Amino acid sequence: MDAILAQTKEELKRFSAKKNSIKSLFIGGGTPSSIPHELYKPFFDLVHDYLMDSCEITTEANPNSANLTWLDGMKKLGVSRVSFGVQSFDEEKLKFLGRNHNKTQAIQAIQNAKKAGFENISLDLIYATKLDTQELLEEDIKTAMSLGINHLSSYALTIEENTKFQDKHEYTNNTTELATFFIEKVKELGFEQYEISNFGQYQSIHNLGYWRGEDYIGVGSGAVGFLKNKRFYPPNEIEKYIENPLHVEIESLSEKDLHVEKIFLALRSKIGFEKSILSEREQGKVTLLEEEKKLFFKEGRYYNQDYLLADEIALFILD
Repeated sequence: MDAILAQTKEELKRFSAKKNSIKSLFIGGGTPSSIPHELYKPFFDLVHDYLMDSCEITTEANPNSANLTWLDGMKKLGVSRVSFGVQSFDEEKLKFLGRNHNKTQAIQAIQNAKKAGFENISLDLIYATKLDTQELLEEDIKTAMSLGINHLSSYALTIEENTKFQDKHEYTNNTTELATFFIEKVKELGFEQYEISNFGQYQSIHNLGYWRGEDYIGVGSGAVGFLKNKRFYPPNEIEKYIENPLHVEIESLSEKDLHVEKIFLALRSKIGFEKSILSEREQGKVTLLEEEKKLFFKEGRYYNQDYLLADEIALFILD
């Protein structure tokens, strides 16, 4: 936490941050609820004057560590939104995913967030595991909606290197049919899909900032920051980060890199992209996609309606 304070001071200078200029703050990655709420106070004291009065402040939390005392403490520090890593309400699936909580704890955590006064509550669900059926996913979604949340994040189980699921590709069931069923069921229950993994009656200011390509400060081991055409990477290893929290690797992005990202991100969210950024060759491809009803055009911008095809559409345009 001392290292985070040191880096935050430096980043506020790097970004020339002004008072009342930060519109969202997201505490996430890892398990913020494993850190006592009292240890966050110096950080909030440091950034307080830089936050807009309407600043959206979100914390992630795990159901087994976010007790009522912790949630109440974070609310008093100024946190306005909490996102729970629930993943599923099915006991067998939770064990399969290696989660440290059960269904009862997940429900209790969300009820405790309401007791602490949180109005904006989100939870994560994972789909595309080998255990998933339409019936299981529908039950997960119905349970989530019954708890009075106003936002849902959903992620397909992906197999990554250096994780406990490495080399266990048989653990997934990543069919288009199952993903489509999941998405349509969430939308049926009144949650708009505003980007590839997020649905809500409330739409996160912080999430949308990434898709718009806005600048963001990244604080902490493994965080990433972005300013104009540069990315900043603090050390991934916690020991190295604590040893020198001011060290960052800097990646410079070319105009082409930024152009590719603008289209790539725009197609994964409701943001869309302006017609004016397209080259003549890209415009020809986009016109073809519009004729095939893969994109639609409104008030100078192109929008994607099927986020499951986002990457393929982007590659077609940019190839």
